[in-house]
Amino acid sequence: MRKNMLLLSSLLITGSLLLSACSSGNDSSASAGDPAAPASSAAANNADASAAPDAAKGGDAAAQPAVPAGALSEPYTAADLSKLPAAAQSRNDTIIVGLTDPSGAFTPFFHESGYDGNVASLLYASLVTVDDKGVPVPELAEKWDVSEDQLTYTFHLRKDLKFSDGSPLTADDVAFTWTIQYDKSYDGGSSLPSLKVKGGQAYKEGTAKTIEGIKVIDPQTISVTLEQPNATALVTLGSNVLSKAYYGKDYTIGNLEYIKKLHEKPLGDGPYKLEKFIPGQEVRLVANEHYFKGKPKTEHFIYKTSQGDTWQFLETGEVDYASFSATEENIEKLKSLGFVNIIPYTPSTYGYLQVNLEHEALKDKRVRQAITYGLDRQSIFVDAAEGAGAVANIPASPISWSYTEEGINPYPYDLEKAKQLLDEAGWTEGAGGIREKDGQKLSLHYLGSKSKNTDIFIAVAKENFAALGIEFQPEIFADFNALVSKVEGGDYDLVSFSTPMLTDPSEGLMQFFNGEIKGYDNPKFTELYNKALATTDIEQRKAVYKELYQLVNDELPVIFTSYKKTVYAYNGRIQNLSVSPFIGLAGSLPEWTLK
Repeated sequence: MRKNMLLLSSLLITGSLLLSACSSGNDSSASAGDPAAPASSAAANNADASAAPDAAKGGDAAAQPAVPAGALSEPYTAADLSKLPAAAQSRNDTIIVGLTDPSGAFTPFFHESGYDGNVASLLYASLVTVDDKGVPVPELAEKWDVSEDQLTYTFHLRKDLKFSDGSPLTADDVAFTWTIQYDKSYDGGSSLPSLKVKGGQAYKEGTAKTIEGIKVIDPQTISVTLEQPNATALVTLGSNVLSKAYYGKDYTIGNLEYIKKLHEKPLGDGPYKLEKFIPGQEVRLVANEHYFKGKPKTEHFIYKTSQGDTWQFLETGEVDYASFSATEENIEKLKSLGFVNIIPYTPSTYGYLQVNLEHEALKDKRVRQAITYGLDRQSIFVDAAEGAGAVANIPASPISWSYTEEGINPYPYDLEKAKQLLDEAGWTEGAGGIREKDGQKLSLHYLGSKSKNTDIFIAVAKENFAALGIEFQPEIFADFNALVSKVEGGDYDLVSFSTPMLTDPSEGLMQFFNGEIKGYDNPKFTELYNKALATTDIEQRKAVYKELYQLVNDELPVIFTSYKKTVYAYNGRIQNLSVSPFIGLAGSLPEWTLK
């Protein structure tokens, strides 16, 4: 399986927490037919939430015109807390949030899905995080220095840092964390090896017993030297830290298999500790008294992972938080509850149809373009969502500083253009109106998660594809992990996914890099991708990303579908909750209180 990609499309950036509502057949945004894909790389490992120091200066990201969220442009405060359900009123030290069932692999850099990363984002802190403009800011590291040649990064850790068992967190733990990601047996999704730390390859090949570029200077200071500049280096290096004493106790070069036995008993340094994981029901967390910012103000945090109706969970007080599509109907219904605060939100994500490029018909760019022209994305993702969405054509959100529409084909719904492309590709109408080529029918096996929005997608796509002469075979999964398993087995043509929150433009492009998507390995893309990372100059990067967006917009290694407009609704008793365009709710969560 393309581990890097499948992990990328599913989680969160450094320290982030994009809390998703319980999956159900309602219109909550968490069940929107394009779930966060199985966890990928750095995003899922909290390792690639990168914004170059210059990337967002002046608030460039925030300066982009955000798509307005339905009928709500400003936060809304609960009007009548007396309507709060008894179940929610009775909780004085516990907050409950819905989440699609994680796999239990809660160790950073080893997640099996993005939902594992949601849990891990509360169990582990990072050396570096980002603020609400995407600019790197200190977390476990109180400061850092970067050499003039942009190759050496020196991190200065805060004093008296501790893991959740009270043991000290030092530079040796950071060195261990970086080192194992270069081990030849490492098969996780981290993007750290792509930074090319000096001596990292030699360690991986077994010709060196340590990594030359990693230097522990003293217990609070560590430096790392790269072979070439990389605009994402600061936050990629500044990700989570694993305890060497705990995760490295049984480590020998070439053997990381033992770490899997530690997944369900994580030792972190974040605001919460794992109390108990009950698959299919809940993940129970308890406040970490050793957290460097101080023990969180709410003692218990629970992810409710059982399936059910999100509206019902919120209305009955079974959960304190949920996210919904920003339709006028949803917003008015939420206001009518009386006891929820509402925040409009445009995530820095994009939805897409993953295409199986190993299947013969889909190897042809013209077929992928025909599918895009022939799919009424406006009806599916905008009109049916009552405007709580927008059509996507590039791998970047409109709030990104790199976003552009210049030279981008919008692929408007055009059946005749789609038919023309299929004709050019040699697919001609056969028996029953289904197109054929070399004796094979043009058939698309689609995978989607069970939801109202998936139902809408299937209804429209079936009609669209029938008009094109394409046989459409949808398969729906109530269980997300079962869908992932099907994708890993390669038994599909199209599958709906969405990305995690994206800070640096490189994150939205990772899945197309170096053959991560099987069947797509374009040298021109690789050249441009590396060029964009080789500088921290914002204008130079913008120019390269524009070229990259034009390239993937033409080649369509995936079919871009939509941007979401969302609202967060949460129990009006919760105080100090804030949301960042780049790190979601995690930044404020340790300060949440129940009044």
